[in-house]
Amino acid sequence: MYARRLIPSTAALIAFEAASRLGGFTAAAQELNQTQGAVSRQVAQLEAMLGVALFTRVRQRVVLTPAGRYFADQARDILGRLGHAAARTIAFDGDGGTLDLAILPTFGARWLIPRMGDFFARHRDVTINFSTRVRPFDPRAEGIDAAIMAAPPTAPGLIGHRFMGEVLLAVASPALLRGRTLAGPADVAALPLLQQETRPDGWDRWFASHGVRRTGDQPLLVFEQFLLVIRAAVAGLGAALVPDFLVRDELAAGELVRLPGGEMTTDGGYHLVYPADREGYGPLVAFREWLLAAAQGLPVLDRTPQ
Repeated sequence: MYARRLIPSTAALIAFEAASRLGGFTAAAQELNQTQGAVSRQVAQLEAMLGVALFTRVRQRVVLTPAGRYFADQARDILGRLGHAAARTIAFDGDGGTLDLAILPTFGARWLIPRMGDFFARHRDVTINFSTRVRPFDPRAEGIDAAIMAAPPTAPGLIGHRFMGEVLLAVASPALLRGRTLAGPADVAALPLLQQETRPDGWDRWFASHGVRRTGDQPLLVFEQFLLVIRAAVAGLGAALVPDFLVRDELAAGELVRLPGGEMTTDGGYHLVYPADREGYGPLVAFREWLLAAAQGLPVLDRTPQ
């Protein structure tokens, strides 16, 4: 529990933060459109409440004490978070605001980002802060509004929408295949294999779906991201098993070719995951509606300001 008697007024915090940042009461008063005396009184009241000197006077100017430097950092952080919280609270009653969104790196680069122009054209008052994650995580633990993950949420208090399935293709570069004859999936088992670390059983399932038992003797390179898997395949380091939509450009350019064996539809896919208490948050509502429609190729409700 916090001690209410030790919580200063926001006016005092604002005056102190400005004086600490600008190096004096006069400059702070000018920035805050107050008198120098008003700023000085607010700081004095803050010092009296805390029982600690925050400034010392040195040759007609004020200098932060060690306690003052510490409290200035804390006050700046508190005021910043308070302003951020206020702006995000306002956004619950509208589309505008900021969305903190975590995405899978390769999915973001290959599918999401090329389509985001359409979203921003429709929602010009929404700002998205992108970050990347490879492994599943709890958005609540990191203060993230929403995340795109390759697995549904398992923790209580999280909501998930599966908006895209997954079809895996076995591909390799023409250079890797030069001089080799691949009559069927069994011959793929003789190639070096490339694997994305969150799909450790991908190749085993692919071979099993074709009635082939992998020996495990061939080289296996493991990468954190599909983007690295794809670039390694283009470089001829091995055969890759990747979602089909991630390698369309490389297949069209002839940098990669499909290997013998059909596509494999998995029970995986891509999920929009967010805390239940964010369900009605305006920027998230706007992004969720757009994403679910865009993934299905459906018309998106046009909310572009007229």
